[in-house]
Amino acid sequence: LRAYIRIIKLTVLVIAFLLAVFLAFQLFEINMDFKLANRCFGSMGSTKPVRHKCGLSKACSAGHFAFKMASGAASVVGPRICLEDKVVMSGVKNNVGRGINIALVNGRTGEVVKTEYFDMWAGDVAPLIKFLNEIEDGTVVMMASFDDSATKLNDEARKLIADLGSSAINNLGFRDNWIFVGGKGIKTKSPFEQHIKNSAETNKFEGWPEVLEMEGCIPQRQD
Repeated sequence: LRAYIRIIKLTVLVIAFLLAVFLAFQLFEINMDFKLANRCFGSMGSTKPVRHKCGLSKACSAGHFAFKMASGAASVVGPRICLEDKVVMSGVKNNVGRGINIALVNGRTGEVVKTEYFDMWAGDVAPLIKFLNEIEDGTVVMMASFDDSATKLNDEARKLIADLGSSAINNLGFRDNWIFVGGKGIKTKSPFEQHIKNSAETNKFEGWPEVLEMEGCIPQRQD
């Protein structure tokens, strides 16, 4: 009788064990199904943030070129110009330098025609004046300062840049930061310009003001 009772107890324990294992597997499958469904439906409901050209905060409408640019940082980091999601000038591209950095863009196609920089501290203003005089009508002109962009500027050079739509060029001084987008043949002052004075009271760096950044949409030339 005792042996029979032991067999019954053992059988009950085995059945209880198997039942516990079965329930555990069932709970595991239910949990996995729930996680899978949650991931599927969650991914359907969520969307990745949209990235616009050059990292702009919003997309440009048709008939406009997206741009984003920054002035140089002190005398250490060069300026950066991005147009239509392509970096046109930067320290990494090794095509920027002290002074005024300029990118010329075809106003109809958005194609970069030429990039150049002119040292306005130790260089000569004559090559800059020649460069500005040779810009063709309808060309978009993008400019960014690095270190000092004003010491060698004279009235002739300032007037040529003012004719491109700049409002700040006549006030640009030693180690000021400045970024500008204008055009040859523009009839009004450009809305795309920022200027900050070199001032000991407000400078972010010792001897230089903070970096300027600007983004926008340049209207494509239609005529």
